[in-house]
Amino acid sequence: MLYLLNFILILLELYSFALIVYILMSWVPNIRYSAFGQFLGKICEPYLEPFRKIIPPIGMMDLSPMVALFVLYFARIGLARLFSYLIF
Repeated sequence: MLYLLNFILILLELYSFALIVYILMSWVPNIRYSAFGQFLGKICEPYLEPFRKIIPPIGMMDLSPMVALFVLYFARIGLARLFSYLIF
C-alpha cells in the first residue's frame, strides 16, 4: 500500500512540474507549437480548462494556472495525510 502511495505522489509531483513547464512555455513565442509543446498541451489543458472557466483573466494575467497548481499541491498533501492515517 505504501508503494502505491509513493507512486501516486511521484506522479502528482511530475504532473506539477509538467504544468509549470507548460505555463512557462507561454512566455517564449512559438515553443508551444513544437512537438514537446503540443504533448504538454494535450496533458495539461484538460486539467487547466475548468479553472479557466471559473477564474477570468485579469487584464493580460491569467491566474487560473496558479490556482490549479495550488489545488494540485493541496490534493497531494491531503492524499498523503489520508494514507498516513489509514496506514498508521
